[in-house]
Amino acid sequence: MSDEKQERWLNYLAITTVVFAVFATLSSFNGGKHSTRAILCQEKATDTWSQYQSKSVKGYLYEMQRDKLSMELEEKGGDLDPKLQAGYRKTIARYTDAIGRYEKEKKEIMEKARSCEKNRDDAQVHSRHFGYAIIFLQIAILLSGVAGFVKNKPVWWLSIVTGIAGIVLFFEAFSPLIENLLQKYHLFI
Repeated sequence: MSDEKQERWLNYLAITTVVFAVFATLSSFNGGKHSTRAILCQEKATDTWSQYQSKSVKGYLYEMQRDKLSMELEEKGGDLDPKLQAGYRKTIARYTDAIGRYEKEKKEIMEKARSCEKNRDDAQVHSRHFGYAIIFLQIAILLSGVAGFVKNKPVWWLSIVTGIAGIVLFFEAFSPLIENLLQKYHLFI
C-alpha cells in the first residue's frame, strides 16, 4: 500500500512537471516574440524620429531664407523695382507655406514616433512578464526534478507553489493585451 501511494504522487509529480514545462515553453515563445517586437518598434521609432529631424532641418533652412529675404525687402524696399518687390513677397509667401507644411508634417511624424515608442514599451512590459514567468516555471521544474530524485513530497509541494506563481505570471503577461483589446472596442472599460 505504501509503495502504491508513493508511486501515485510520483505520477502526479510527473504530470505537474510536464504542465510547468509546457507553460515555460509558451512563456519563452511569447517572451521572445514580444522582445523581437520591442526591437522592431524601437528601430521604427528611431527611423521616424530621424525623419522628424530631417523635416526640422528643412523647415529651419526655409525659415532662415525667408527671414533673410524679409530683411532684404525691408532694408531695400523703397529702392527696389515693384516687380522685384513682388518677387520677394511671392518667394517669402512660398517659404512661409513650406514652413507651415513642414510643421504640420512634423506633428504627424511626432505622433507616429510616439505611437512606435508606446508599442515598444508595451512589448517590453509583456516580454518582462513572460521572462518572470519563465524564471518561476524553471525553478518549479528544477524543484520537481529534485523532489522526484530524492522522493521528497514537501519539495514537490514547493515546486507546485512556485509553478503556480509562474503560471499566474504567464497569464498576467496577457492582461495588458486584454486591457488594450477591451479599450479598443470600448468593452467594460
